[in-house]
Amino acid sequence: MNLDPIDLRILTCLQENGRISNQDLADRVALSPSACLRRVRLLEESGVIGGYRAWFDAEMLGLELEAIVQVSMRPETEGWHDTFNAAVQAWPEVVSAYIITGDSNYILKVQARNLKHYSDFIVNRLYRTPGVMDIRSNIVLQRIKTDGSPLAVIKGDPPA
Repeated sequence: MNLDPIDLRILTCLQENGRISNQDLADRVALSPSACLRRVRLLEESGVIGGYRAWFDAEMLGLELEAIVQVSMRPETEGWHDTFNAAVQAWPEVVSAYIITGDSNYILKVQARNLKHYSDFIVNRLYRTPGVMDIRSNIVLQRIKTDGSPLAVIKGDPPA
């Protein structure tokens, strides 16, 4: 889908405040409410807008530990990819997972209540998954950027 400048303004406003009313959104992007709503619906139907959600502060919810985990698999283990993918879906501690290139097969973003919870997850679930050969954990000490905007990449915005 080709996005014009008005679409990009709509997306920017929605990213800043997904709960903005259609009237306020229309005012901010200089459209009539009906034209604005039509554009938002087209962006939703085309899949550009994939959904709306609330963002939670993990630490406020008692999740004090965050880790980036690289996982390497044994290629000779039959069905390792499907087995691992199914396991990842069942683990609530894994908040995002990626298949990657390089020395590892996967990168996981893991959140846990504390080091004991994280250790239990690694030892009793991740290491016990068929095909897992190597795990390298990186404990996050401080988050310096969260959820960068793909809109900035599209528009070529320089970093702040």
